[in-house]
Amino acid sequence: MKKLNSNSMIKILSILLLLAGCTKSNSNNNLAIAPTNLQVYAAASVDGTGVVSFSASADNAVSYKYNFGNGDSTTIVSGTTNYQYNLSGTNTYSVTVTATGSTGLTINKTVKVGVYVKSGSGNLVWSDEFNSDGAPDQSKWSYDLGAGGWGNGELQYYTNRSNNVLVSNGTLKIIAKKESLNGSDYTSARIISKNKFAFTYGRVEAKAKLPSSAGTWPAIWLLGSNIDAAGWPSCGEIDIMEQNGSDKNKVYGTLHYPGHFGGGGVGSTTIISGASTDFHIYALDWSPTTIKMYVDNNLYFSFANTTSVPFNHDFFCILNLAMGGSLGGNVSSSFTSDVMEVDYIRVYK
Repeated sequence: MKKLNSNSMIKILSILLLLAGCTKSNSNNNLAIAPTNLQVYAAASVDGTGVVSFSASADNAVSYKYNFGNGDSTTIVSGTTNYQYNLSGTNTYSVTVTATGSTGLTINKTVKVGVYVKSGSGNLVWSDEFNSDGAPDQSKWSYDLGAGGWGNGELQYYTNRSNNVLVSNGTLKIIAKKESLNGSDYTSARIISKNKFAFTYGRVEAKAKLPSSAGTWPAIWLLGSNIDAAGWPSCGEIDIMEQNGSDKNKVYGTLHYPGHFGGGGVGSTTIISGASTDFHIYALDWSPTTIKMYVDNNLYFSFANTTSVPFNHDFFCILNLAMGGSLGGNVSSSFTSDVMEVDYIRVYK
């Protein structure tokens, strides 16, 4: 057997060490590497628009998913994005950013962001402040007239008379009265913006004080402008506020559409304090992806809007005060008169 000299042994050992090093290096290259050192920054605007500028960075990250703390989320590559919050007032959101590496491993971080949104953020496109005494502005409103229950077993006869509807001292007053008219035992009013104003998507705010009498059923709502062609409920209905007939601090936000209408509408309720003694702001945020309802900026109902439901076309506004019916219930024998007062209604886009 041929003996190796020392130089040959050194060369062989060097080659073996080099091969071992190459193998180790290749093995490390195949290991999954998670993102590290995730940093998240947020700068909220102070102008009341609700816009927040976000920036995220991490080593070994290829994308960033933002959960904005209000149910919305987005995934971006750059890590930098702007997001606009819509809920009025000053609110704090817990925003979670998840950084994902090329192999799917993730790291996340949550930051709290304080956001100020002025009431009715966006461009005011239509409103009635009810500052001119007399009949409601005929350039903005017309009337539904008559009786027949309106599909809900209601008891009133709707009129356009000044003793049922008028503007005075800065508010609209819709007044329900116990009086006989054309076979009905009660009168009231229902004003509509049909053929005068309609819109698709936006924010609606109405400041109102509701009646206190059992059996009254006030509502602030929207109806699909295609109702004459499509009929109801195919046209869609968005009830921003309806008051319970007996529990006068209980209000409803409800959507009606095919398969979900009448008592089967989709919505929620909330209890507020002083619905009949104080003015409260009833609001709707409506977009192609969500429908949200609020009382005094407190969110109590959220709905995922899609192209499969009829909430993606023009709707018009309705203000009315009904008597009895499916939500009003029994009217007290002592009832004589009550009123819904509306300080304003505004639509922003």
